[in-house]
Amino acid sequence: MEILVCIKQVPASSEVKVDSQTGALIRESVSGIINPTDRNALEESLRLKAKHGGNVTVLTMGPQQAEEALREALAMGADKAVLLTDRLFAGSDTAATSYILWKAVQKLGKFDLTLCGRESTDGVTAQVGPQLAELLGIPQITFVRKIELKDGVLRAERGLKGAFETVEGNLPLLLTVNKEINISREITIDDILTACREKEIISWGADDIGAERSKIGLEGSLTVMLRSYIPAREKKGVIFAGPVKDAVRDLVQELRKKQLIP
Repeated sequence: MEILVCIKQVPASSEVKVDSQTGALIRESVSGIINPTDRNALEESLRLKAKHGGNVTVLTMGPQQAEEALREALAMGADKAVLLTDRLFAGSDTAATSYILWKAVQKLGKFDLTLCGRESTDGVTAQVGPQLAELLGIPQITFVRKIELKDGVLRAERGLKGAFETVEGNLPLLLTVNKEINISREITIDDILTACREKEIISWGADDIGAERSKIGLEGSLTVMLRSYIPAREKKGVIFAGPVKDAVRDLVQELRKKQLIP
């Protein structure tokens, strides 16, 4: 079975910064991690590979530093990794990103199963997976929290608010997964060293995948980001001085005044 996993490197949440001029997130020189639910998607692909055999290919789009995420994916057990990086990709919205991924998949070949995380922590749109499925012309099952595969038929539980539903589909399929689906494995230094020595990362630009300039980057985006910002959190504190007994009394009165305690 051939499995494709689409991942994204996202900024560590505590280090997110915004360009004051453009309003865009600053990604360069900021440490990144594999988007959490993408990591769950990768873990599930490796479990399916262990049970049913096959190969796992990992695909990502981003700046050159996104190679770090692919190295980690290879260390976890992926067989092949492809980085889509080009200045022409900069500013792509979800529609343009999905198009770029689709062009890369066309070059890579056919896959029985494509896995994506539910959504990224820096975009939170949950659009790329479904848009990619539409371009690939295959069915999709979203918000998946459990998978069973038998004789080419996949049964998935979809997590809903306060409930779930079971859906079946024939391969090929695209799934987007929730964090509840699994707990991803830890990797060791030996895993990383082995991946660096024995596994190669393929790097493709716009010309390599035959992407039309009018469909990528800002020009190819159907939406325009006006600005992004991190809400300012003003830290205010109150010091209750004096004897402990008096300080505690004043603290309790203040908490009751704010209706934080009865």
